[in-house]
Amino acid sequence: MRTTAWIVGLALPLLLAANAADDKSGVNDDGFLQHWLVLAPIPFAENESGGDALNREQIPGEAKLKPKAGDTAKAGGKDLTWKEHTCPEHLLDFNAFLGAQTEDSVAYAVTFVVAPAELKDVKMKTGSDDQCKVYLNGKEVVKFAEERSADKDQDTTEVTLKKGVNVLVAKVVNVKVDWSLCVRFTDKDDKPLTNLKSKTKE
Repeated sequence: MRTTAWIVGLALPLLLAANAADDKSGVNDDGFLQHWLVLAPIPFAENESGGDALNREQIPGEAKLKPKAGDTAKAGGKDLTWKEHTCPEHLLDFNAFLGAQTEDSVAYAVTFVVAPAELKDVKMKTGSDDQCKVYLNGKEVVKFAEERSADKDQDTTEVTLKKGVNVLVAKVVNVKVDWSLCVRFTDKDDKPLTNLKSKTKE
């Protein structure tokens, strides 16, 4: 008769291997993207609202950003560095990334989404706290211009993922307190696309 310890000893490596595979793909079981390059915090201009900050390009050509880890950028009068970040769960928490609650600020987050084939009419589901814009392969596909608390799947947009690398750029504004983003892709029946990869290099 096999002991519980033997079973646990057998299961643990399998569990660790599964977690490693998930980490390597950068996409969790629910389809949420977890590997990001982040540039933050970029402070608001004087007397600027969250909506104003959303509509102003803190970095020229923001729709077509393709940064590398360690690249620097000047924004909001500050010299900032693009840094890699892996989300432990579905939310990209910018305050946790920065190690402090940061208000009246903007963040950029970029991930390279790898699709095994061209995928038409898939659903991109996003959530944010507060305002956000999302660009996919250089085109604006999501814009939410009000303050809100983040939740899963607050916005749904039909998009096409091309075979290979797709560049996703998110711009997220924080007015007060919490500051976060979540993004995933599903098929037309809302089933998560877990065969994608999320990377921090093109």
